[in-house]
Amino acid sequence: MNNPEEKYMLEYAMFERLPFRSQTEAIAKYGNILARRQHNKWQVTLYELHNTFVELWSGEQVQVYSTFKNSANKVAIFEPYLDAVNVSGLER
Repeated sequence: MNNPEEKYMLEYAMFERLPFRSQTEAIAKYGNILARRQHNKWQVTLYELHNTFVELWSGEQVQVYSTFKNSANKVAIFEPYLDAVNVSGLER
């Protein structure tokens, strides 16, 4: 395992078991921000990490990562973010 990315790909299979600091490092290095939304007092950010979706829930005094199973419906994952998407400038 000489390639550092391989290490994170293997670790991702156990992402939820990693310490928060390691999760944060993996997201910072390999995650792509897809969308953000507000839910009550939470700021929720949706990331893509190695073809899987991860959410970061940030509150006043806590941050928590949550993952979606590979079998999760992708439309259902994106649905809560649709209100935050500005489509007014899009043309057909």
